[in-house]
Amino acid sequence: MSASTLATARRALSLLNLTDLSDNADEAGLAALCARAVGEPVPVAAICIWPRFVAQARTMLGRAPVRIATVVNFPQGEATGAEVLAETQGAVAAGADEIDLVLPWRAFLAGDAAGAEAMVGAVKEACGDKRLKVILETGEYPDLDKVRAASELAIAAGADFIKTSTGKTAHSASLPAARTMLEVIAAAGQPVGLKPSGGIRTLADAAGYLELADAIMGPGWATPETFRFGASGLHQVLVDAIAGGASGTASGSY
Repeated sequence: MSASTLATARRALSLLNLTDLSDNADEAGLAALCARAVGEPVPVAAICIWPRFVAQARTMLGRAPVRIATVVNFPQGEATGAEVLAETQGAVAAGADEIDLVLPWRAFLAGDAAGAEAMVGAVKEACGDKRLKVILETGEYPDLDKVRAASELAIAAGADFIKTSTGKTAHSASLPAARTMLEVIAAAGQPVGLKPSGGIRTLADAAGYLELADAIMGPGWATPETFRFGASGLHQVLVDAIAGGASGTASGSY
């Protein structure tokens, strides 16, 4: 493995949101997730878990430099505004650092942009000083013009990050959608991050998104404050790649 590839693997690992949003998530899995999050070779940027585990994760992680993200209006994006606000307030009170809100994307695509904007704005207010990431579910959109419009709406309503996908639909993150989202971020005139999520499984996948971010936003832009990967399987691939690279043995998928 080349030095540049090894550096990419380490960089991607530091930008990872280590995720467990499986239907069978439990306390034992949470403990294992937290241990992996802070383990060698470098800690990840955050974990992303169901709201019911936030308080326990806060205790498990203690003072570790790993943020706790959780999801609201997830995964369908069809809860009522009152339900989403209650989820958000509960998650913040439990100790969440970041809220990943699913945009009511079906309503948005059906023409209810005002309702989608109102939900993002209300959740942003409920977040207080916590980071709000808005999941657009771009793989389900009919074209990139809709991706652009949803990105612009989310940013205007207060999103700190825009995120491609829940990972729960047939089509998740894609480079064309990420490019469109980065173009909107570049034109926004305010600090907004990007989180590609869903279907990112190899070092080659991660490298493609980082190369895209470097090309559009500049080589120093993608840091944990501005860029995240949402993935459940990528962590071990990156750890194995780094271990193999350090020992001179190719490892991981690239």
